[in-house]
Amino acid sequence: MSKKPLLRERREHEHARVTYVELFFDLVFVFAVTQLSHAVIGHPTGLGLLHAGLLLLAVWWAWVFTAWVTNWMDPERTPVRVMLFVMMAAGLVLSAAIPDAFGKRGLVFACAYVFIQVGRTLFFLVGVWREPAHRLNFARILAWLSLSAIFWIAGAFQQGEARLLIWGVAMAIEYASPAMGFWTPGLGRSSSTDWVVEGGHLAERCALFTIIALGESVIVTGATVGGLPWTFEVIAAFASALVCSIAMWWIYFSFTAEAASEAIAHSDNPGRIARVAYTYSHLLPVAGVIVAAVGDEWVLHHPLGHTDFKTAAAVIGGPALFLFGALVFKLSVFRQWSRTRIVGLALLAALIPIASHVSPLVLSILSTLVLVVVGAWETWLAERRPR
Repeated sequence: MSKKPLLRERREHEHARVTYVELFFDLVFVFAVTQLSHAVIGHPTGLGLLHAGLLLLAVWWAWVFTAWVTNWMDPERTPVRVMLFVMMAAGLVLSAAIPDAFGKRGLVFACAYVFIQVGRTLFFLVGVWREPAHRLNFARILAWLSLSAIFWIAGAFQQGEARLLIWGVAMAIEYASPAMGFWTPGLGRSSSTDWVVEGGHLAERCALFTIIALGESVIVTGATVGGLPWTFEVIAAFASALVCSIAMWWIYFSFTAEAASEAIAHSDNPGRIARVAYTYSHLLPVAGVIVAAVGDEWVLHHPLGHTDFKTAAAVIGGPALFLFGALVFKLSVFRQWSRTRIVGLALLAALIPIASHVSPLVLSILSTLVLVVVGAWETWLAERRPR
């Protein structure tokens, strides 16, 4: 057996492709994102949003940690492939439990999540035991995830706000761990330079997750409009929702995604960019896409009349969260502020005072136009920039 039996072979100046089994693995998270959207639609209260937000944090963390693992491990090797299939099964259970995660299926959700996080880490630790750097880093990660697992399981035996609080502690432990270098007593902490990642691969993986979120928004829109009378107002709302999804794709993929992939691939500290841009801030635009899809659903059902608070919050907040996330993402990769995205956020903020005075359809069209303006402006700037 070779010294690195399960690790990817790294070739200089060659981008590690995303494998078919990784794409297959991602299908589970299409279901998870759909479940999260339906959770928000079904419980549009402050507490419901807190529940959905925490579950989104968990879903993202389970996915992005797996993306990090397959950045190092070769998914074409049979043991790694089998591990991904097992994680898919656990992910499917986790996704199915989302609607009642704060009810009767709390223990199912917690056990599935802990199994994914701890099980995958144990598999990696065993697979790279001969690699001192990886062994030390993942021993630290295992310690942090084992600590949070106690709170996940304990919270599942509580009810209501107590479960939310305990699971919030578990999630805080996990999200704090990379920022603290996974500091562990007796093992010290790691630095960003310890994480030698294949930047182009990780960037592509996160871009594909954004595609998942955008695809889910299109599915929700199409499924909703298919069950409604095709009046002028419904068709107009459908067109606005579709253009909104296209505009978000345009803003993310036209220039930023490819440029960011090049930036991390040629960075002298890719671990720093991977941690800030792809592990933390990348969740924000994904969340924005999900919230925008929820707003589209509500507008399609009630395009005319008074715009209530929840619809206005989703129709304006979804694009705003997307643009804010895209702004932070660009700042963390390129160390520069995006004037176009700041202006877009200002224009969305200007819609807040008039939201209750226009119909949901008009508000949807206006927020979509803001994204179109940002996308067109960035395209114009990019085409003027010398190659």
